[in-house]
Amino acid sequence: MRFSFDEDQLLFQTSLRDFLAKECTPEGIRAGWDEDRSHSPELWSQLAELGVTGLLVPEAHDGMGMGEIDSVLLFEEAGRAACPEPVVATAAVAAPLLAEIGNVEFAGPWLARIGSGDAIVAVGHEVSPLVTDADLARLLLLQRGDAVHAVEPGACAITAQPANDPSRRLFRVDFTPSEATRVADGELGRALWAAALDRGALACAAQLLGTTDKLIALSSEYAEQRHQFGKPIGSFQAVKHMLADCKVKLEYARPAVHRAAYSVAHSAACSAADRSLHVSMAKVAAADAALFSARRALQVHGAIGYTWEQDLHIWMRRAWSLEQAWGRNDFHRGRVEAALFSDGARLGPGETFRGD
Repeated sequence: MRFSFDEDQLLFQTSLRDFLAKECTPEGIRAGWDEDRSHSPELWSQLAELGVTGLLVPEAHDGMGMGEIDSVLLFEEAGRAACPEPVVATAAVAAPLLAEIGNVEFAGPWLARIGSGDAIVAVGHEVSPLVTDADLARLLLLQRGDAVHAVEPGACAITAQPANDPSRRLFRVDFTPSEATRVADGELGRALWAAALDRGALACAAQLLGTTDKLIALSSEYAEQRHQFGKPIGSFQAVKHMLADCKVKLEYARPAVHRAAYSVAHSAACSAADRSLHVSMAKVAAADAALFSARRALQVHGAIGYTWEQDLHIWMRRAWSLEQAWGRNDFHRGRVEAALFSDGARLGPGETFRGD
């Protein structure tokens, strides 16, 4: 497998990185925390103008018509900037889910609104029972068994839940399923939810790569500035080894994430079981790298890393929250273990691997 990107994909990545460096700053993220919000309508509108919200919206509905190989680099940049906007649920999951429902009369207008930035769509999957940014959504796509239900916020009871990352607002959503809300079920519903899980986990894995890279950068910068015994602490062998270990984990995780993006983008040529296996391997590898780097970054910073004034905890919190989103490590490890050691049996959403 050749993991390489073309010039246009790399240019799009660079453009988004430069944009987020200017428009999604630690100061802006902190301001959102102080105001108990995670969403900036201005930033969301700008992301829509760049094409981020409409990446996976078909061209027939005024979207970019791109695939996961194109988007994986962009979600990495969202993680690098700790972007708090709901790009995973709306752009990575809801857009392709709506496109694959087959009901153009229903899905078409919503796809156009996603692409233009006029609508945020929240997604509630059984593997992630708490719905991110449900309070912002104009439409909620919710799972009940195999069925996909499309519910407007006014028809739900939305209750805020605690979260360790103030940029990730979690809600319990209660609603009454009905014929009017059901837009897909049966075999189609199962396929849609399986693909939604893999797309959500892939986007989180890509964001974890960017988060890890940022944690390493913050630690390296601090190690150059902080002096002990008359020398920068970055000159000490122990600190060098810690940061080198972080970099190794990151670079081992990156091709796994790119391989998963290829599998998701080429689902027609890749079995659903293999696609899910590749995604779970990527999510575990990326989450392990991010959690490991968060611990090492805190060790490099020392006690000052605990202080509110340090930017470090923005990305530490993001690493913790992304590990929990769209299937925690134990769930994804279970899918990998089942594929490798249980006669090829794969686990579905909500199932847990149990060895004999």
